[in-house]
Amino acid sequence: MAATSVASAALRRALHSLEFLPPRAIGFKDKFYYSRPLPFATPLHSSSALGLCQLSQAIKSDTDFLLKGVGDKDTNEDVKRVLEMAKRAATRCEILHTGFLTPPVLKESMQALKDLVDIKTVAQGGYPEAERCRLSVGHPEVLTSDPDIVAALSVLGNFGFQPCSHGDFLGAILGTGITRDKLGDIILQGEKGAYILVVPELADYLTSSLDKVGNVSVTCKKIPLLAIEYEPPRTKAFKTVESSLRLDAISSAGYKISRTKMAL
Repeated sequence: MAATSVASAALRRALHSLEFLPPRAIGFKDKFYYSRPLPFATPLHSSSALGLCQLSQAIKSDTDFLLKGVGDKDTNEDVKRVLEMAKRAATRCEILHTGFLTPPVLKESMQALKDLVDIKTVAQGGYPEAERCRLSVGHPEVLTSDPDIVAALSVLGNFGFQPCSHGDFLGAILGTGITRDKLGDIILQGEKGAYILVVPELADYLTSSLDKVGNVSVTCKKIPLLAIEYEPPRTKAFKTVESSLRLDAISSAGYKISRTKMAL
């Protein structure tokens, strides 16, 4: 009993000494915020609960701070989930992946995460012009290469007499039971069919489940990402001299229509 009392007293003194630890720096690029560990003023048996509560409050505080910089407030909830995932990845020294994100959510998430020095991000959509992308997050020492997190499928059928739209393909794919965040871009290939980008774990499921788009029977098979055929965006460069930098003046030159019509 005496030995137990001595050990308990020593442990209490050790915990009490943590009150005098120096402030801890929380690092952001070009910014540092300092926080001092909370003293163990509560009884010894509740110290674990206090630690969890303190950690939860710290994560919430950092997330709320980063969310203030989000320009598109409609994406707040989605961006918040990405930020919380990123902090878990950094804390556990592991790599985590989102589902396919919409362009606004991807943009705001990467903008919010760029100031964190202990988190690296990699966005992948399967091909260079992808709109919907997955985001991998992790500590820079762990996330050293691009993870294999996107799979490509070729959907083939005779669409010459019954053309199908992007919505037709989307409806058929979601009709198999998968959710939208598991599906990336759908690249139409005219009469031949389409390419679809999905999470790798659902590739085999879709090849066996997707057998019809609209009224057209299709076959679905997995292909390498490099086999995707797509038309890169076409751009045209030109020079023009305008009397004003007004938007209608510049736009009329670019679209070759009058300023009057541009102003309508």
